[in-house]
Amino acid sequence: MGELKLEIITPSKTAFSGDIKSITVPGTIGRFQVLKNHAPIISTLEVGMIKVELPDAKINYYATAGGTIEVKDNQVLVLADSIELVSEIDDERALNAKLRAEERLAEKRSEINISRAEAALARAINRLNVKEKYR
Repeated sequence: MGELKLEIITPSKTAFSGDIKSITVPGTIGRFQVLKNHAPIISTLEVGMIKVELPDAKINYYATAGGTIEVKDNQVLVLADSIELVSEIDDERALNAKLRAEERLAEKRSEINISRAEAALARAINRLNVKEKYR
């Protein structure tokens, strides 16, 4: 049927490789969807949810910590900092990460990297929200 080809790659694994109908991603200036014959594009991705519609109409939801997407000639490449399929998100681990980040931000010590703690908090909240909404 000539669908889109998608690869989602992280530094540690290939999270997905196969045909899809569409992908919706959290772009830096807003969410956008890629369908067959999309114009070539390279974009950065923010912390958020990635929605992948498969040819059989099944939908996979992923929590991502950001990355980049490249689209060209019906080939989609997502290079993600990290990515988790919603069914693989560990609630307890995500909640503990959220609590740790909140504690670090509350400490207000000079040696704490505030932007790093805020990023960790955003990632943990995203994982919890995606798991809750799309389980």
